[in-house]
Amino acid sequence: MGLSCFVSTGRSLDTAIARVQLAESLGYEAAYVTHIAGRESLTVVTAYALATERIRVGTGVVPIYTRTPATMAQTAATIADLSGGRVVLGLGVSHRPVVEAWHGQTIDKPLAEMREYLVTTRAILAGEPPPPGEKWPTRFALAGLAPAPELPIYLAALSPGMLKLAGELADGVILWLCNSDYVRDHVIPNLAEGRARVGKTMQGFDVVAAIPSAVVDDPAEAHAAMRSDLLPYLGLPFYRAMLERSGFGEGLASFDRAAADGDVEAMKAASSEQLIGSLTAIGDAGAVRAGIERYRAAGVTSPAVSPVARTDFEAALRAAAVDLVQLAP
Repeated sequence: MGLSCFVSTGRSLDTAIARVQLAESLGYEAAYVTHIAGRESLTVVTAYALATERIRVGTGVVPIYTRTPATMAQTAATIADLSGGRVVLGLGVSHRPVVEAWHGQTIDKPLAEMREYLVTTRAILAGEPPPPGEKWPTRFALAGLAPAPELPIYLAALSPGMLKLAGELADGVILWLCNSDYVRDHVIPNLAEGRARVGKTMQGFDVVAAIPSAVVDDPAEAHAAMRSDLLPYLGLPFYRAMLERSGFGEGLASFDRAAADGDVEAMKAASSEQLIGSLTAIGDAGAVRAGIERYRAAGVTSPAVSPVARTDFEAALRAAAVDLVQLAP
């Protein structure tokens, strides 16, 4: 019955920290933060860790092209030391507009580069010599800081190849924009295949899925907020491929036609009620819990309650956690 959440910092870091503390008091197992153009995610994770005692804190996720494996491992080991081992390191390839336009790096061979990055980072965390590398060769070793070989590393994955790699080498996977059918029909089978490659089952492997959740009387406004938030994702190749496999190709075609005409409202309308409903847990408190259970039934081990713009996130956190512990005052 594990339950996680995504807590972005928005305009107020103090508010975000208070929300993580609320999640801890409600019995949530983990709180994640995304890595965008606002506050730096690993620094935020450190703030979350220092303000809490039990809840795990993690990145969901850091693009691997933003720092070397040596820097990533050193930072993660430091946060693990500060938090008593409560950090989850979530890694992802990200997307070319972010990697190239923001960071001046290139995504050349995403699967091979993620494999190299992961095994190198894990070796450093374990206090072992890093293997030879092609993109990130390094002889770095931690000094004056104990290795953290048990520090969990999760991968963001959408495609079959990345899902298999996550199953093979990671401790968990972090999903965004994957509906429960996609989780059941594509995510779990590919993860299981990756696990089988190294003689492992799905036992102990964490499947985290972000679920935009909101307690509202009328879902229309929350759905409108979701349509706005989805706009950038509908133009990104990795998400488009996943949505096409999910059966939403017609909506993507509508989005493309609207984008060609510069019609923003039509671009938003391309996200159908079916798509929005399949990705979210929006409605009364019972609807929030039902949406979360839909994902759990599909194979998600850690549904992650995520905010919907212009809604009461604290109410969503409480509604989702009602079966975990007695609600906080």
